[in-house]
Parts: sequence; C-alpha cells; structure tokens
Amino acid sequence: MTSTRKSGTEQAWAALGGDPALLGRVVTDGPEGLLPSRLPVRELARSAVAVCSLAAAELAARRTGRPVPPVRIDESAVATAFVSERHLRIDGRAPSVFAPLSRFWRCADGWVRTHANYPHHRARLLGTLDLAPDTPDERAVEAVAASFAGRRGEEIERTVYAAGGLAVAARTPGRWAAHPQGAAVAGAPLAGRERLDDAPVRRSAALSGDPLLPAAGVRVLDLSRVIAGPVATRTLALLGADVLRIDSPRLPESPDAHADTGFGKRSVELDLADPAGAAAFDRLLAGADVVVSGYRPGALDRFGLDPESLARRRPGLVVARLSAWGPGPWAGRRGFDSLVQVATGIAAVEAGAEGGAEAGAGAKPGVLPAQALDHGTGYLLAAAVLRALTDQHDTGGSRLVTFSLARTAAWLLGELPAPGAPEGAGTGPGYEPERWLTETGGPLGLLRHAVPPVSFEGGPAGWSRPPGPLGADTAGWLTG
Repeated sequence: MTSTRKSGTEQAWAALGGDPALLGRVVTDGPEGLLPSRLPVRELARSAVAVCSLAAAELAARRTGRPVPPVRIDESAVATAFVSERHLRIDGRAPSVFAPLSRFWRCADGWVRTHANYPHHRARLLGTLDLAPDTPDERAVEAVAASFAGRRGEEIERTVYAAGGLAVAARTPGRWAAHPQGAAVAGAPLAGRERLDDAPVRRSAALSGDPLLPAAGVRVLDLSRVIAGPVATRTLALLGADVLRIDSPRLPESPDAHADTGFGKRSVELDLADPAGAAAFDRLLAGADVVVSGYRPGALDRFGLDPESLARRRPGLVVARLSAWGPGPWAGRRGFDSLVQVATGIAAVEAGAEGGAEAGAGAKPGVLPAQALDHGTGYLLAAAVLRALTDQHDTGGSRLVTFSLARTAAWLLGELPAPGAPEGAGTGPGYEPERWLTETGGPLGLLRHAVPPVSFEGGPAGWSRPPGPLGADTAGWLTG
C-alpha cells in the first residue's frame, strides 16, 4: 500500500517555514541498497540534505537577486556522508569510533547501553562499581558485565546518570511513548523556530562569483562537539561562512572526530570561566552573525549564553541550539545518538534486522546503519540557520532555532512515510562509496573523506580549507 503521508522533504521544509512552491526545485535520485534499515533512514537522510540544499539555494537567490537555483541530490553522496566517520582515513589509519565500554550490556530485565568514549564518562561509569579510572579495559568489561547482569535496566540508568555517566535502558517505542520524556518530545515541533526581538534587518553584501557561496561573510561561533552540531557548522563552512569552533581546555575532544567534521573551520580554545577567555568571547560575539550551541540546555547559561542574553548582547543574531533529549524531565541530561536510539525504541525495532529475523523480547537491540540522528539533525540545523538568515534578511529580528536528537528520532519512528519493505534491502547496482570519497592534504596529514552531499546549481563542490589541530587558531575573525 502506498503511503499517503507527505514526503520527508515536504515535512521538513514545512517545519522550517519554507515556501512550499520552492519544493519543485528539488530532484533526488539514487540506486537501491542505500542505508538498509527497517525504519525510513534513507528517507530521513535525503530529506535532511534536500532541505539544507534548498535553504542554501534560497539564500543564494536572496543575495544575488536571481531565481532560486535548482537542487539535485544524489542519494549515493548522502549515504556516504551519513557514515563519513567510518570512511575517514588519516594517513591511511582508520579512526577509533567506539571505546570498549561503549556498548550494549545484558541486564536482569533486558538490555542497557553505555557511552564511555570520553575519559571522564568512563571514570564515572567505573566509579559506580568502585573501580579506579585506570582499570584496564579487559577487567573493566568483565566487571561491568557481571554487575549489570543482576540489575534492572532502569536502576542502572538512574545510578550511572546520578554519577555523571551515561547509560540508558533499552525501551520499545510504546514504552518510550508512555515515558514522560517521550511524551514531552512528541509534543515539540521537529524544528523549533522563534523570533526573539525586533532587531533591524542585517543584510549581507550582494553575492557574486563562482561558486555561489550563500553564507559568504556570515560569521559563526561554533560551540558544539561530536557529530550533529559539527556537521551543521561544517556545512555552513562549505557554503562560505567563517566558522570559528570554540572548545574549553577543560574538556577532552576526539581528534579523529574533529578531523571528520572540521573541514572549512578554524578552531580555538577559550576558558569562558576565565576573565581573559570571557573577554575574548565577547569580542568575537560583537562581530558574530550566528551562534551554534550543542551543549545541554542550561549548561552555558552561567556565561550569559542563553538565547535571550545573546540576542541582547548582539541584536540580529541567529542562535541555534541542539540537545540530545529536547524539552522534558531529561532536558538536562547528557546524551549521544547511540543512547537516543536505545531509549526511544529505535534499537528495539532494529533488533534482528541484519539477519532478517523478527525481533523478540530478548533479542539484542539493533542499530541504525548510520548515526542518522546525529547526521540528519546536523543538516536540519544547518538548514534552519540558513532559513533564519533569509528571514532576517527580509524582516529582521534575532532568531532562535532548536533541535534535539530525540525529536528527530520521533520523526523517524512515526512521521516519515514507512517503507513497504526494509529500506535499502535491495542490492541493486550503482552504489560505489569510492565515487563519493576524495583525498585532501593538510596539517593533520592526508585525509580520505566523504565529499559534501549538500548541492545546488552553481554551488560549492568542496571546502575551502582542510581541518587543522584543535585549538590551533587565533581567536579572531578573518578579514575581508
């Protein structure tokens, strides 16, 4: 039976407040066998990239005075980009993705998943078992497995989160829908959009040149980490924005993750708790057009970085906020794509998908073929920033856009058109990831990486600069 639901591109473009007449500018095409899943991951991926490309084309049209250029999305490029971290090679070396303690564990009533890629999260998880932070991985795995096997999932979840670690009990979609956090997220829009004030129009200079760079001259402060936020700002950099990523010297970050998402950007370390760091941030904010924050809601408010304060300090700003869980009782919790998949029931739906078996109550939870919540939300976030810049160009006002991985999960689970069979289950010819990979040399070495999937006629085909070391740049805007 053919679904009567609107396509994902239509749904996302409406959520972004886009003119539906522009949807006719978008064409997508690709072979079978992409992002195989029981859920409509392929639909999510192409839709997120399509609306991002269309938002870029729309802003280019505003700045050139010409019609909106056509958008053509190659789904092979999209599928490759959605697993960009797996394709990345640094001088031939494959990056590390998940640490030994980031995995599923059997518990007394099902399964839990932990995330311990960062040393401080690993230490907090081990601390709940009275184990030292330097416990060897092999011994730590044995101890965690033995402890969790006799305990209930939600008890493990509460204990580890109370200690500042990350663990989530696996739930079905029905259990998540009945959970207060699931209900709160279901009531939120896919894309939160708010006008914060009546700041005057701030128009960028007329656009010209080849390629067309709709975000040329736009200055972006990137306070995000891991995948979703950095994917959004990597996309804005592709489109011409001057993106300056800011990290705290107090928090570790994966150099490999940065190598994947750092294209087109510069990177500095600022301690906002230090007067010198706060003053440097104030100077940057005075020239910024966009601030992207990927930290937990409220985590940066003590530094005056809540949306309202930012808008007062820099009228006409676009503020983009990303979180794992969205509004609700879990709003302040840390989270990652892998954990959101488990909590929301995605992992339960995907259980047994690889072998084609139906998921049973005791089946080990499955995973999506990509960290699709991260990547998809990243492209949606970039699209929302571009649309906010267009709206600001037309009618002024400081703008706030908000997204969460959990809300994107709800979109995937219950709102996108459902496939008649597991998506991507075919093995049709035509998809060769190598066609969508390229090599770039730079300060980090020779990088093999995915090409950008965001595309419109006359737009850029690649980034202006490779990633450099974390924190290696100067805290200032580029001239010109």
